[in-house]
Amino acid sequence: MMRTKAILFAALLLCACTPNNPATAPAANQPITLKTRPKNIILMIGDGMGLAQITAGMYANNNQLHLERCTVTGLHKSYSFNDLVTDSGAAATAFASGVKTYNGAIGVDAAGKSVKTILEEAGQHGLATGLITTSSITHATPAAFIAHVPSRDLEEDIASFFPDSGIDLFIGGGKKFFDRREKDERDLIQAMQKKGYFITHYAEKDFSELVFDPAKPLGYFTADNSPLTVEAGRDYLVPATRQALPFLTKRSAKGFFIMIEGAQIDWGGHANDAQYIIREMIDFDQAVGQALDFAKADGQTLVIITADHEAGGFSITPGSGMDTIVGKFTTDDHTGTLIPVFAYGPGAELFGGVYENTAIFDKMRQALGFQR
Repeated sequence: MMRTKAILFAALLLCACTPNNPATAPAANQPITLKTRPKNIILMIGDGMGLAQITAGMYANNNQLHLERCTVTGLHKSYSFNDLVTDSGAAATAFASGVKTYNGAIGVDAAGKSVKTILEEAGQHGLATGLITTSSITHATPAAFIAHVPSRDLEEDIASFFPDSGIDLFIGGGKKFFDRREKDERDLIQAMQKKGYFITHYAEKDFSELVFDPAKPLGYFTADNSPLTVEAGRDYLVPATRQALPFLTKRSAKGFFIMIEGAQIDWGGHANDAQYIIREMIDFDQAVGQALDFAKADGQTLVIITADHEAGGFSITPGSGMDTIVGKFTTDDHTGTLIPVFAYGPGAELFGGVYENTAIFDKMRQALGFQR
């Protein structure tokens, strides 16, 4: 009898410890049928935001972040076509277009061929579209949603995609790439104004004075090149998020797609500056709170929060406290760790599990009901 019990216990233990037991476990990334589709998608990218960045921001913010309100959490594999450690161009192209491409690419595949973006497809379906960033609007992450160029360094070429894009709203730095260009004498701001855009900038009007009139598509330049840091006084990400969402709702009855980037979490990682990371992380999370508040009230909005990659090899070390984070770094570049994904709202159930970064594009298209 004792021998029989021992065999039975061993068998039960083996079943419990064996991963992906085919008798009980679902297949990886098994297709999910949505009960409710979202009308709108808010994709929020904390550039350079790995788990340590999130954790440091959380502990330094009274042990809480708005991210915790999300109902689904997953992980994505961030590597690019040609490198285990991706850059922002390749990673954002994976999100925007669903392809693995080479580091530095913007809206093109590994062979250099243009690939349609989720923002472009949303516009073709009649949805309003937008981009908000705390970097230049022509920087790698926002660029990958609107442009198609072989290198992220071609910021004037990236700017040239805006006049014909049909985008409804954009907010970020990089004014000089539009109106004081080195490669030609075109004034892209005037070109967009002739197409009906209301465009202004930091030197003409403070962001707090900006009126979001849904009768016209809107562009606002927050800097000539790169915007300030939070510490230096940049304060537009949260109000821009709060005001952009109802603006886009009024721009199209069919819904909207917007990408909102907290770009400078990454810059803190490159600088190996823990306090820079924390300040930018909290600012980004406050914008996340605005998006989640909108989605909760609206009931038709899917919010996805993730990062393109981790930056700095950041870790929280002994000696840290809730309000005294002691951080250390392994690099001043990016790393290749898995990246968290958070989701809230109709369609959030698609984003649990572990998957390629390109799957975020596929899941967004599935949520919106777009067909290939």
